[in-house]
Amino acid sequence: MPDWTKSMEQTYLFYEVDPDAWTDEYTISNITSASITRDIGSETLWSANIECDDDLSDRYIRIYLQTLQDRINERFPLGTFLCQTPGNKFDGKTRSNSADGYSPLIELKEKKLPLGFYIPKGDNIMERATQLTREYLRAPVVPGSSRQTIVSDFVSQSSDTVLTFVADLIANDKRLFDLDDIGRVLFSPVPDIKSMYPVWTFTDDNSSILYPDISLERDLYGVPNVLEVLGSTLDNHAIYSKVVNDNPNSETSTVARGREIHYREDSPSDGGTYTTQEELDEYAERRLKSLSNLEYTLSYTHGFCPDVNIGKCVRLNYDRAGLVNVKARVTRQSISCTPGAAVQETVVFNKQLWKE
Repeated sequence: MPDWTKSMEQTYLFYEVDPDAWTDEYTISNITSASITRDIGSETLWSANIECDDDLSDRYIRIYLQTLQDRINERFPLGTFLCQTPGNKFDGKTRSNSADGYSPLIELKEKKLPLGFYIPKGDNIMERATQLTREYLRAPVVPGSSRQTIVSDFVSQSSDTVLTFVADLIANDKRLFDLDDIGRVLFSPVPDIKSMYPVWTFTDDNSSILYPDISLERDLYGVPNVLEVLGSTLDNHAIYSKVVNDNPNSETSTVARGREIHYREDSPSDGGTYTTQEELDEYAERRLKSLSNLEYTLSYTHGFCPDVNIGKCVRLNYDRAGLVNVKARVTRQSISCTPGAAVQETVVFNKQLWKE
């Protein structure tokens, strides 16, 4: 593994992939440019754009970053993509083709289940999810393991693709679709940023791979400082609680903002039935504190390192920007296959705005 904080030579390799064996077949040498996007909000997660002299339609292409440092050559896969070539250009001498690359999950998005398809109550969720995924795409599938079973018949809707059906199925076991660097399909647990361990720490010291420019966004709109909760007693009498965040140390309090921002909850998440008024008041205070949680979106650029991928946790110690020991989850990456292998990255993290 090279030292990513030190200089090295970097080149890119492109291979056509055998979709059945999932192995590299031969090198493609006439690709002129490529870029990769990894986006946790995209249905198929990874995508690519590739410029090539040839038509790459319906061919799987795998992209590698090859490094040379201290006379040691190593290569790192950046993704495997099923290409479609929607257009080409001709300048009078040469023709160039622009290919859109899709992750292997596109094969699940292209297919429908039989009308009326369902998984019966009692079946193991991850066993059936693994079975269906393997049946409808050619990429390798790493099986999910769990004892969780379906609590009632799980029926496919007419609008479902195999991708949406399986995604909804594994959500019952708190799982998400995921991909590794060579394009194998995984089932990953829904992450909890508090319990995640950072795979990389970005710093602003002399050996940092973090570029100096960052962009930080937050949206305080809609974060309430007054909460009203409507509940009922065990004998079905209506009760009411109102709690106000007037803590001057809170950024969203009535004191700090100079106005009240209301939120009303008539279907409390804990069921809405309480033994005493005090019990409802305690719920209301806990609920307002949970709503006083602001999501920050941070964008920056860094040098390539294979450990950092979408869904992973990173730590930010960028003292000059006021970011100290901040744990964040990577939601998007854009990798341009150019010298330097710069990665444009977006992460999110939360800050509790009301603490006692």
